[in-house]
Amino acid sequence: MLIGAAHADIPTVPNELYEALKLDRAKVTPKELHEALVKRYKDPAQGAGRGTLAQYWEPIPYGIYLDPATFYKSPTTNKEVASRKECVECHTDESPVWVQAWKRSSHANLDKVRNLKPGEPTFYKKAKLEEIEKNLRSMGRLAEGENLKEVGCIDCHVDIGAKKKADHTKDIRMPTADVCGTCHLAEFAERESERDTMIWPHDQWPDGRPSHALDYKANVETTVWAAMPQREVAEGCSMCHTNQNKCDSCHTRHEFSAAESRRPEACATCHSGVDHNNWEAYSMSKHGKIVGMLGNQWNWEAPLKDAYAVGGQSAPTCAGCHMEYEGEYSHNMVRKIRWANYPFVPGIAENIKSEWSEKRLDSWVVTCTQCHSERFARSYLDLMDKGTLEGLAKYQEANAVVHQLYKEGLLTGQKTNRPAPPAPEKEGYAYTLPNCSGRKATALQPSN
Repeated sequence: MLIGAAHADIPTVPNELYEALKLDRAKVTPKELHEALVKRYKDPAQGAGRGTLAQYWEPIPYGIYLDPATFYKSPTTNKEVASRKECVECHTDESPVWVQAWKRSSHANLDKVRNLKPGEPTFYKKAKLEEIEKNLRSMGRLAEGENLKEVGCIDCHVDIGAKKKADHTKDIRMPTADVCGTCHLAEFAERESERDTMIWPHDQWPDGRPSHALDYKANVETTVWAAMPQREVAEGCSMCHTNQNKCDSCHTRHEFSAAESRRPEACATCHSGVDHNNWEAYSMSKHGKIVGMLGNQWNWEAPLKDAYAVGGQSAPTCAGCHMEYEGEYSHNMVRKIRWANYPFVPGIAENIKSEWSEKRLDSWVVTCTQCHSERFARSYLDLMDKGTLEGLAKYQEANAVVHQLYKEGLLTGQKTNRPAPPAPEKEGYAYTLPNCSGRKATALQPSN
């Protein structure tokens, strides 16, 4: 079902979002849904902005691109006032790669999208464009019967459908997720629904975390990050924790290619490294090896639901599994989350045999049985759970030994060569054994 002019009952958006926003999904219009989403999205009490530890840190110049809603201001060096056409002409000389990427994009080629024929892998984009135009008419941004001619510089960097020229010193903005959500309402609502479906049974994590919808909040609300005096190092964490703020971590500027974002390498930008080595585990798996060997033969332009039948894929990708929930694909990637990437966080393991976890495991089985038998899927998932629990037991054993050494004052450097922690961190076991991931260091303490 497409988003109609009169209502925005989006099948891929779970009931939990409509309930959280107190909206009747059968009656709400695209305009009402977008306004409700944006109101919550921009609310500091709901995770927007610098957070409760803001007094302890100051942004660096690059920070304007990490949280543009909070820090970005129009440039003052360029005094140009430019029309749509002049934007393209000038930037063809000033920043040609931007323009080249945009010219390859669907944004710049809406007529080509309208002329797509059934049977073409990207034919789905025609319906998507019609859906977007219905959204914009509901919001009063397009007249009835009017179609978008293109999505150009001014639409994203000034205002959608703006007719006037853009004053660089006053009008320029860096698009945030809610700006993209004006047109891409379904995707924005799906992503924002992570706040409402990532709810832990015993409050092991705050509601909506960990997820892309609140990843910046999860970053700035940690004392280790806020207290770090080397702000360039701290903002190194932020460079991956920006999905909450903008969409170009996965859909890179200025082409915003869906095909590119479907490839596992797009996810590897952030989901890699010593503390969350998802890319390393995936790329060395049989799944990842098949993608590496055969991926260039596949048609990545096919939407996820058609990846196997139309795109020719013969192995799963990150997006193919994590964006799927019981047969549907969406930008909510947490409805099946059980371990949350960090199994050592106290209390997480206790969920694994709960009704909450078993229901999510059943949803994983639906995903896995696209390629495997149910018996294989369940046995492998059981292997993963029990293997993780065994690893945690060893971790807790070693952690208890180190904790005891700390209590006895026997850790190297404990009293001799370690500076006092910066406020708001406190001296103690967690500070003596910091972790470099930016997560709350007290998660290192034993859960028992």
